[in-house]
Amino acid sequence: MSTFSALGIRKDYIKSIKEIGISKPSEIQEKTIPILLKESTDFIGLAQTGTGKTAAFGLPVLHHIDAKSDHIQALILSPTRELVQQIKKQLFKFTKYVDDRIFLEAVFGGEKIDRQINNLKRTTHIVIATPGRLIDLIERGDIDISHVTTVILDEADEMLSMGFKQDLNRILKFTTKNDRKTWLFSATMPEEIKRIVKTYMNTNAPRVEVNPNSLVNENIRHQFVKTTIKEKTDLITKFLEKEELKEVLYFVEQKQVRKI
Repeated sequence: MSTFSALGIRKDYIKSIKEIGISKPSEIQEKTIPILLKESTDFIGLAQTGTGKTAAFGLPVLHHIDAKSDHIQALILSPTRELVQQIKKQLFKFTKYVDDRIFLEAVFGGEKIDRQINNLKRTTHIVIATPGRLIDLIERGDIDISHVTTVILDEADEMLSMGFKQDLNRILKFTTKNDRKTWLFSATMPEEIKRIVKTYMNTNAPRVEVNPNSLVNENIRHQFVKTTIKEKTDLITKFLEKEELKEVLYFVEQKQVRKI
């Protein structure tokens, strides 16, 4: 396996990568990063969630940013606010030791748009967004994407399955120009994705596919317990006490979460 240095990643980024705990590039990173660093090209990356796609596109796009410019130069589109926030957080960590600061902004539904508009008035180099909120900002004239040279579609198949087809088409039309690059990352390649590639991208764009049959969660054990709403909290508490777990992710349906 290669190293991030051999792939062309700068030392200041490697320092932050190591601090995060990433020692070696994953397969999608190893195959993708050299292409996106060296070539001004459209790109298709096919890999499952959890294979390291954020670093695969995030590190190259950071390398291409002109930090001395005040303009938005890259758009990263993702299907949910949680993923948008996660990408911003990851990219921010990558820039910890970079001398010329790169400014990131996340925009998504579920938060007051006025606050996001005010944030965009500051210098912003990369915008990470859900498609619907980005369209809102474009239509209101509150975001300038005329200088965008890289558009990244992350989890493209998920965005389509969630009903963002029309929004994606509109965004890609807004950003259409000769020097714009589109990097598309997806777990699958349904017909709608193929249409986007045919309509907005170079059909001869480099393509990287990580083994679709590999399982990123093969070491995860799944269990379930039947219970009632009344007994649920006590049951979860007993489970946590019994297992003595240091960290737990607890997914709920409502936005309002009460502590256990």
